[in-house]
Amino acid sequence: MPATKRNPRHGGIEMARATEKVKWYPGFREITLACFFILYAPLIIVMIYSFNASQSITIWGGFSLHWYEKVFYGVEAAKFKTATVNSLIIAVMAAIVSTVIATAAALAMVRGKAFKGKSLTFGLINLPLMVPEIVTAVATLIFFSVIGFDRGLLSILLAHIVFCIPFAYLPISARLQGISSIYEQAGRDLYATPGQTFRLILFPLMVPGILSGFLLAFIISLDDFIITNFVKGAGVETLPTAIFGAVKQGIKPNIMAISTLMLTVSIVLVSISYLISRMGRQE
Repeated sequence: MPATKRNPRHGGIEMARATEKVKWYPGFREITLACFFILYAPLIIVMIYSFNASQSITIWGGFSLHWYEKVFYGVEAAKFKTATVNSLIIAVMAAIVSTVIATAAALAMVRGKAFKGKSLTFGLINLPLMVPEIVTAVATLIFFSVIGFDRGLLSILLAHIVFCIPFAYLPISARLQGISSIYEQAGRDLYATPGQTFRLILFPLMVPGILSGFLLAFIISLDDFIITNFVKGAGVETLPTAIFGAVKQGIKPNIMAISTLMLTVSIVLVSISYLISRMGRQE
């Protein structure tokens, strides 16, 4: 009996067919539209009313950029400027450190030799993704209190680094898994040292994943509120905590303008991260 050849394309065809079948399940389209509406309708409303000429957050008074001007030149502009600078400094530093750690972890987990406790290590790296953020925030606060660590910008930075590592690790690890080891073998055949192989061959191929991980870690740190609010200390504000403090005094249109700007930055950075990651997979 002749051997049956397996066409590698069949798996993709079968998966596509399965996806098409899922779309035809009763109520699938309605549930999908309802989920999209619940997720994005509040964001769209905030964006629309950030251009409202009226001081009311419910009554439309015409199109205006007045509240965006207030963000940069209004009474509270100085407070939000300081909070934004703090957020950017923390986000950049947290993204850099967490990306370096995540890159080293990905190299050890994907390219390194098997070691005892590898599965446990993988679980620990991804633990912040599975644990509720409020639990992480409380645990971090207790830890800093026990060791007597003063809360401030440094405590926020350390907490963000730990929290951002798994977000940076996932795209870097995925990119590394997609790189064939044949390139490194070719380098060794040409008498390249391990350092030269990494610097000249492996690292350039990893760059899309590293950039994607950096941008993802940056936006996670920039947008974080729960952990920041627990470990920031008195008198220290980031942009999310400054917005929360302003909202407690009443929702104003300038808060909607700031939220829209943050949302726009988040969308742009996440889109860039996705495109970079997709470019890496197509190489």
